Amino acid sequence: MILYDYIVNLSIFSLLVSTPLVIRSFINHQPLKQMHLWAGVYAGLVSVILVILSVKQQGYSYDIRYAPVILVFAYLGPVPGLITGLFSLMTRLFSSGNWVPAIIGWTLIMSVFSVLHAYVSRFTPLKKIATFFGTYIVLYLITVFSFHILVNQPLFHIQYLLFVMLGVVFGGLLIESNERLRRIITEKNLMEKTLEASESKYRLIAENTSDLIMVMDKDHSASYFSPSHELVLGYKGFELEGIELCMLVHPDDVWSFKSTIKKMFEDKESHSMEIRFKHKEGCWIELESRLRSVKGEEGTIKHIVIISRDISERKKAEEILLQSEKLSVVGELAAGVAHEIRNPLTTIKGFLQVYKRENHLIKFSDLLLSELERIETITSELLSLAKPQAVQLARTDIQELIEYTLEFLSPQTLLNNIEFKRNYEKSKFPITCEKKQLKQVFLNILKNAIESMPSGGEIDISLRKEADDVCMISIKDQGCGIPEELLPRLGQPFYSLKEKGTGLGLMICHRIIKQHRGNITYKSRVNEGTLIEIRLPMTK
Repeated sequence: MILYDYIVNLSIFSLLVSTPLVIRSFINHQPLKQMHLWAGVYAGLVSVILVILSVKQQGYSYDIRYAPVILVFAYLGPVPGLITGLFSLMTRLFSSGNWVPAIIGWTLIMSVFSVLHAYVSRFTPLKKIATFFGTYIVLYLITVFSFHILVNQPLFHIQYLLFVMLGVVFGGLLIESNERLRRIITEKNLMEKTLEASESKYRLIAENTSDLIMVMDKDHSASYFSPSHELVLGYKGFELEGIELCMLVHPDDVWSFKSTIKKMFEDKESHSMEIRFKHKEGCWIELESRLRSVKGEEGTIKHIVIISRDISERKKAEEILLQSEKLSVVGELAAGVAHEIRNPLTTIKGFLQVYKRENHLIKFSDLLLSELERIETITSELLSLAKPQAVQLARTDIQELIEYTLEFLSPQTLLNNIEFKRNYEKSKFPITCEKKQLKQVFLNILKNAIESMPSGGEIDISLRKEADDVCMISIKDQGCGIPEELLPRLGQPFYSLKEKGTGLGLMICHRIIKQHRGNITYKSRVNEGTLIEIRLPMTK
């Protein structure tokens, strides 16, 4: 019968201890103010229930009311412990007699527990429980021997202490397991929030960086593309899902790309390379890529992260710098070569002309003179390129400069059966410029257009305004045209498509247009003619 009462008391006690712990795990709200005091009240109510369920034997109450008292002192401190102890004492006094030993024993236990708590405050909860329960055993025995309570029945006291111990053990295990589970859940939630914050931070970086970030698997398929791919390559995310990267790589770079990837899986080191990727519209974008390996389990390479940067603008800047260096070298060479050649050239040409007058029958004299004149023309162009020109800026109408150039070339157009077609907007086109230099530009370009049309034809010249106060001059011929792959080289020194050309004419045109803060572009196809567009800022 007593064993049954033990089981009933322990079961109810375990249920009462677990109930608030379980409820707290389901309710997510701010804790009540003075929560530890309310916990002491609840523990006191639990002790009341335990006293009511106590087993009566030889006039003494046989209960585990001190189990919640010990647990509250261990976890919450003296104040909640005293509240719990007060509930248990009041219930004990109302339920049975023998008040004197109950009151004295209770006072002794509460006093010692309150003092003891200051010394065990740094202990772990389990050590606190063990300390308080050991102290309770000593105080209980002191009370028993002081009041001679069933001294000749040690088995009764052993059973009682064992009963209390079981209550303390079960209650402590329930509380501690719940606390550990709560800590695990709290740590898990904290880790999830930290991971989410970290993931959000890296996603923010990946989605807003101008660099291209992609993750490649062992089979060369990409599992992630940063949104910047749409900006640089024109592809949306879903268009690149699962695509094999080699399909986007330039055919000339595929072998180098595959060999680099293979080498990374072997030596597990990072590599850098320049590679061309295909734009959605079909053109090729030059990228500088940094390839880093991501190790998985057992140290094997699981992924390769490729971080790329569009270097097209940098390449253009390098080309411009190289072009500038070439121009600088050409200028230095021109200054020396032109002066060195011009003096003996004048002497040779003069003596050849005198010799021709005295010897009319000499062969090839005209040819020699024409070649000498060609050399003289080249040296003149070199000098105009090398020596500083006195710039006299003046406000003028660009239409007047074009018309002046057209009138100057009209005799040559009549001889070559060429007609100028004008298409001007009815407006003024004021610009601040050096007239002689711009006349030279129009003269060079129109002469090239005439020379490209040996069978005659039409040259369309248009003049119109564009946005931001820019005037656009376009000159379109019906000549032989220029292969598209050669267009980028136009304007380079000593590069010409004409048999006897020097390439200096267009180079000087480029320099003059650049000095006037404008730009010049070419569009051409073989046998379809060439379109040259010049844009210059207008004066307000």
